Amino acid sequence: MAEPLRSFAEFWPHYVLAHRHPVTRGFHCAGTLLGWALLVMALVRREPWLVLAALAVPYLLAWFSHLFIEHNRPATFGHPLWSWRADHKMVGLMLVGRMGEEVRRAAGAGGSPGRA
Repeated sequence: MAEPLRSFAEFWPHYVLAHRHPVTRGFHCAGTLLGWALLVMALVRREPWLVLAALAVPYLLAWFSHLFIEHNRPATFGHPLWSWRADHKMVGLMLVGRMGEEVRRAAGAGGSPGRA
């Protein structure tokens, strides 16, 4: 039995490997950016229901991608806070064009996507 992950640093490579497919990462990126846009709109328009949409839309897009593209279990179910943090880190790396490099690095380290 594998030891539980004890830190975000240990979690990150597993998260990366659970997002190997570029389309999965694209769904995450679109969902995260859309979520932030909805949150800004909620604040500007003072529409509380948009806050709910800002939370729901990113997760729905991410879970869809895990079910139908990546065919794995979303990391949110086991590590919700680390998953949220990792998603934002991943989107940041995608926006600067470095996420593919991060996937290659994590794959080279021999990690397993099943633990995330």
